[in-house]
Amino acid sequence: MNAKTKKIILTILKNILAWIFSLIMLIPLLLIVINAFKPDSEALTLSLTLPKIWEFSNFSVVIEKGKLGTSFLNSLLYAGCATVITVILASMAAYVLARRRGKADNRLYMYMVLGIVIPINYVSLMKVMQVTQLNDTRLGIILLYVAMQLPFSVFLLYGFVSKVPVDLDEAAVLDGCGPWRLFFNIVMPMMKSSMVTAAVLCFLNTWNEFVMPLYFLNSSEKWPMTLAVYNFFGQYSKSWNLICADILLTCLPVIIMYLVCQKHIVGGQTAGAVKG
Repeated sequence: MNAKTKKIILTILKNILAWIFSLIMLIPLLLIVINAFKPDSEALTLSLTLPKIWEFSNFSVVIEKGKLGTSFLNSLLYAGCATVITVILASMAAYVLARRRGKADNRLYMYMVLGIVIPINYVSLMKVMQVTQLNDTRLGIILLYVAMQLPFSVFLLYGFVSKVPVDLDEAAVLDGCGPWRLFFNIVMPMMKSSMVTAAVLCFLNTWNEFVMPLYFLNSSEKWPMTLAVYNFFGQYSKSWNLICADILLTCLPVIIMYLVCQKHIVGGQTAGAVKG
């Protein structure tokens, strides 16, 4: 067996292995999609068998009984506000930290980036939320989302800003630009691709967030879509068909947004996200 034949066989085996792992990862999604269309009696086993009767009415029941309209608006409010605030603050912080390369500024940048890997202490965070009277408030959950997403957003934008020539800043200052006008009129338009990437990733992460609203939102009318699934859990029974329909409706906006913005995510990450 020559080297070329070995290379072809190895490539085929790698592709087969990749397909197997991909199919395994798709099984939970397939399970949710199939059971979302089953009657309650058929969905009890949560099997991969196709439904005998396709119940499309499950989705209307979920929207009505699960108050999915209110939950959708809550999720849109939380994710939208957190994304706008995060991207603006992160872009400003990344610009300042990228232009100032002193020891104190580098330490501050590393301190912020550490927020990506350091776990959250929910006990102390709960105490802070209670003291500031932000617990069980919409403003509180939005600020929590902003705090969670800022470290990665700063890291993402920092690499791109580092590639923007300092000569542009100097030319703008010579033309009479002040600090605010320099950033918003000169630098920010050049950061558009990376800011779109940061905005998309921030929106997706906050939309999918489950633990934060579970701990810090006690009122069901303030729940996002990720918590609306609890409306179909009873003490002695669970409507798995409605639960799967709820999960599918919750994931649908995220899937659509990712497919639409996929090229922005890839383009923004390769435009300097891994630098610095």
